[in-house]
Amino acid sequence: MSKLDTVLDDLAAESLQLDGWVAGLTPDQWGTVTTPEGWTVAHQVAHLHWTDVTSTYAINDKAAFDALIVAALEDPEGYIDRATDELAQEPAESLLPAWRQGRTDLVEALQSVPDGDKIPWFGPPMSPVSMATARLMETWAHGHDVAEALGIAVPRTDRAKHVCHIGVRTFAFTHQMRGEEPPAVEPRVELTAPSGELWTWGPEDAEERVTGDGWDFALLATRRRHRSDVDITATGPAVDHWLDIVQAFAGLPGNDPLPLAER
Repeated sequence: MSKLDTVLDDLAAESLQLDGWVAGLTPDQWGTVTTPEGWTVAHQVAHLHWTDVTSTYAINDKAAFDALIVAALEDPEGYIDRATDELAQEPAESLLPAWRQGRTDLVEALQSVPDGDKIPWFGPPMSPVSMATARLMETWAHGHDVAEALGIAVPRTDRAKHVCHIGVRTFAFTHQMRGEEPPAVEPRVELTAPSGELWTWGPEDAEERVTGDGWDFALLATRRRHRSDVDITATGPAVDHWLDIVQAFAGLPGNDPLPLAER
């Protein structure tokens, strides 16, 4: 199995899990608020659907994607939220099947990209594997928002490794999004998976080190948990600061998550 197929299988599992949580909701439940900013369950699904469709445009429809880029440049801080809010007004009986179809279309599009080609995006172009991993990360994170709002316990799976991978690989990007110069270090990251496996990144002899629970790191990197609520340890000043600002997603970091005790 190729690396892309492996990621797509895990993305499908995350998507089906979320689909199962929302498929039987009443209209009132689709309106359940899931974030401090006021996003509902409908907003979460709408955002995932919009990004899937936009990703497919980036692969198959240059004119449509270029038009989205122009619109985003006109309102860089509000465009995606506005697009999400418009889609979230759709009734569940149309939004849910549209999201399902959009997921299928994206998988087919990603599998059609020739080896070695990059896909244009709002930031640097991405390989199909990178784009699929980013979609998994977003589905994982927004799925958490939905589950917690609905009182659903999220199963801890090793699919979180993909989220952790992006969190580690965006070390420099995270600093740049804060207007900071990235430190000239490559940290060692050692995380324990839900299965007990050890996930590692970076040189074994690095002085700057991060250790702890892989699931918790994924929550921290998607800014779903405050640092005080995760089992993650930093050794070294550079990674200590990094854990305060880490983010696995593109765009502005948004509001800092509150400690669970203050929610």
